[in-house]
Amino acid sequence: MALVPALDLRMVSNDMAISHVPSNIEAEQALLGALLYDNAAFERLGDNLQPRHFYEPFHQRLFETIQVAIRKGQLAEPILLAEQFMNDPAFQELGGVRYLADLVDRAPPAANAPDYARSVYDLALRRDLIRIGGDISTLAQAGDAELDARDQIEQAEQQLFELAESGGVTQGFVKFADAVQGAVAMAAEAHSRDGGLAGLSTGLIDLDQKIGGLHPSDLVIIASRPSMGKSSLAANVGFDVARQYAWEPQPDGSRKTVRGGVVAFFSLEMSADQLAMRLLAEVSGVSGDRLRKGEIDAMEFGRVRDAAIEIQDAPFFIDDTGGITLAKLTARARRLKRTTGLDLLIVDYLQLVTIGGSGSRTDNRVQEVSAITMGLKSLAKELSIPVIALAQLSRQVENREDKKPQLADLRESGSIEQDADMVMFIYRESYYLSRLEPREGTEEHFKWQESMDQVKGLAEIIIGKQRHGPIGTVKLAFNEDLTKFGNLARDSSRYDQH
Repeated sequence: MALVPALDLRMVSNDMAISHVPSNIEAEQALLGALLYDNAAFERLGDNLQPRHFYEPFHQRLFETIQVAIRKGQLAEPILLAEQFMNDPAFQELGGVRYLADLVDRAPPAANAPDYARSVYDLALRRDLIRIGGDISTLAQAGDAELDARDQIEQAEQQLFELAESGGVTQGFVKFADAVQGAVAMAAEAHSRDGGLAGLSTGLIDLDQKIGGLHPSDLVIIASRPSMGKSSLAANVGFDVARQYAWEPQPDGSRKTVRGGVVAFFSLEMSADQLAMRLLAEVSGVSGDRLRKGEIDAMEFGRVRDAAIEIQDAPFFIDDTGGITLAKLTARARRLKRTTGLDLLIVDYLQLVTIGGSGSRTDNRVQEVSAITMGLKSLAKELSIPVIALAQLSRQVENREDKKPQLADLRESGSIEQDADMVMFIYRESYYLSRLEPREGTEEHFKWQESMDQVKGLAEIIIGKQRHGPIGTVKLAFNEDLTKFGNLARDSSRYDQH
């Protein structure tokens, strides 16, 4: 489409002579002309294109005016729109009503509007890339004392990710027929898997049967009082998923996970070495306490060495940055998803994540936790993966005679309970009973020992909320020496206390 006679490049923009700025005034004119000629073409553009994507400032204002009029159910045509631009100097310079009329006269077929819209949008993204590149260069040269180099890299990645995802995260309405097909596909995939799981297997048979595995887009909260084993349970589940990982190549060169998955573990409390030590103890069967103290013999060391060789290639990624911000956590998760793949994200634990860039907490901790849980739920949906977040229970549990946790025991419970798709509590009666040991040799001690024998090595997973299924309790085996949860009875020999 040729430029309309009323248009002078020098009047459109003083910067148009700068050849390196990606722009296409003719494409903008073609699109605007098509919209003015046939308002129905607007519905074919989708939600991506915004006024800011036009290079010429007047075109930005004109598109916004067209957009507002059409969404109000009003007619958007030259004569009616001209009244709104009578005091706009750029409108008068371009020729006033004559300019709008020329856009309509030279308009391409309305069917071509989406093609011109894609061109305008693509060029806007290119300009944004140039801007982000300039910002990165300026910031790096300035040497901002508040941001080290790694922070600047993460900030740049965040900007690039947001640019890449702009217009793509919100897809608007989905036809019910498409949603039904998606549900049937999920059911078919579950049917084809061993055990009929719709999600990732936790490696714990009874728990899988109760919850159907870990589902994409779900935020799962695992909560308990300290020393109940929430970190151990999360590590057990995450590492089992990583060890089972298998994939198959796709026609486009990507990988499709067919079993297990790639796992990211944000360990805000333990270091990566400490977490790895726990996993080595679990796989080798050597007591973690004796392993840390070096109280192992040559045979046990051989088992540890063999276990290390066996598991070292598992796609289990650990980030032990203390006090990590939600923004950094999400940026790193997105990066891993983009570069390697990501099927499960674990955060240990929720109350150690921060909002502020400096790592400081806000005055209102409830609001801060609410923002964090909302952010994690949004990340689960965005990446289409399950997110497990561990949470600390309040001390009010200790003040009750019945110490089994409830939803109300969650610290800052309102937002956590609301955003979570599933809330699981860990309860080990032996933990509390062991602290009530009477004096040896007494009748009370004999009764106490009987009670301890019944609950030792047992743990309960109390499902306090499940959006997709029933609540209830699942009993598991727990080995304190290996800090490992296991299937009860089916492989109890592996979890006998030493």
